[in-house]
Amino acid sequence: GGRRGGALLVVLWLSAALSAIAFSLANTVRGEIERAGTASDGVRAYYLAAGSIERAILYLQWGSGGALLPDGTPRYYASWMPVLRFVYPSGEVLTEVIPASARLNINTARPEEIYRLLIALGAEPERAGEITEGILDWRTPQPPGRLTPFDAFYLAQPSSFLARHASLQETEEVLLIKGMTPELFHGGFERTPDGRLAPRTGLKDCIGVYGSGGAVDVNSAEPALLLSVGLPPEVVQAIVRTRRVNPFRSVEQVRAMFGGGAVPGLDRLRVGGSTIYTLRATARPRLPDGRLSDLRRTVAATVKFFPPDYDIRLQILRWYDDAPAGDREF
Repeated sequence: GGRRGGALLVVLWLSAALSAIAFSLANTVRGEIERAGTASDGVRAYYLAAGSIERAILYLQWGSGGALLPDGTPRYYASWMPVLRFVYPSGEVLTEVIPASARLNINTARPEEIYRLLIALGAEPERAGEITEGILDWRTPQPPGRLTPFDAFYLAQPSSFLARHASLQETEEVLLIKGMTPELFHGGFERTPDGRLAPRTGLKDCIGVYGSGGAVDVNSAEPALLLSVGLPPEVVQAIVRTRRVNPFRSVEQVRAMFGGGAVPGLDRLRVGGSTIYTLRATARPRLPDGRLSDLRRTVAATVKFFPPDYDIRLQILRWYDDAPAGDREF
């Protein structure tokens, strides 16, 4: 009886050990399958987004012909359309069309505009003033035979350098300027009153190195940028609230919304851009059951379009393989 009891105990221990091994193996296999599926969805999402950039480029070119659908809406693209939605069997893509006029040209902007923009983004007045002076110093030729106070500061850093003292070639150069912080430049996330995390605009979303620095696109410019050109806060709130539902097709529509009266900053608004656009495509692949995956991948490109009589029709100025997503919802 004792031997039979011992044998039974051994069998039970072996069964428990084998069950634990089988459970561990099953978990490992399931985890690997899920990781492989996620990687596969990521690849699909990338090519959906990249392909939609190419499609959006064609739509912008074809849209210049003014083709309309039977209901009167643009067949391809019109200057007042801030987003193109593409639906595929394998997923859906939202492609934002951001003209250069939706950014403040950091090379030509007036000091007061830069300062107001930094304040609108949450910078303290002292820091905003320091960064504004630093940007002006960076883009201004160096005085002959001497260093500026900002140059002296940069040379004292562990990785020393000098200011360019010429036009900025990339917006990321602003990260080198005295007083600038990654949080202020890149933005981040903040919790809304209902508890959700929402993107917080950064300086990089409001500035660029292209464009004339004149009028600002009313449908794509960030609220902070609209504030920086002199629009009152209540006007900016009304514009943002309206354009989410019905983008403005003309500046006259904006004026009419405020009774046609004189509103500070309205003369700095326009609809659409000219020749340079940033196309930002966010893709969500479709699952086998037809639902959209929670996985998202964003690809962006800055494109310059040339007139029809030029040898080339367009030039990709910059390609972003893994761009930050915008705040538009599917």
